[in-house]
Amino acid sequence: MFKPDKPRSEARIAGDLIADLTLDARDLKCPLPILKAKKALAGLEAGQLLEVLATDPGSDADFEAFCRATGHELACKGSLDDARRFLIRKTEHKTGSKAK
Repeated sequence: MFKPDKPRSEARIAGDLIADLTLDARDLKCPLPILKAKKALAGLEAGQLLEVLATDPGSDADFEAFCRATGHELACKGSLDDARRFLIRKTEHKTGSKAK
């Protein structure tokens, strides 16, 4: 059963958030969950949600740092059965050049 920071009714819904893609990274050790999440996010459009299931003990800190570093939004985190569950909203990447 999913135990989020806020209540929800179905396995893929956190409040009103529905994942567009699920990445099962259970039993993978650092840095593989982050690397696989980065690859999965590359295939999503800005605004879409990636659900990541991870069992690595450092996954909370890892995904918080990953989102801070990349600018993606950590929309929700919690527990689902034996795993930690993260919902990451992809954001548009900003480049160093300015549009004219």
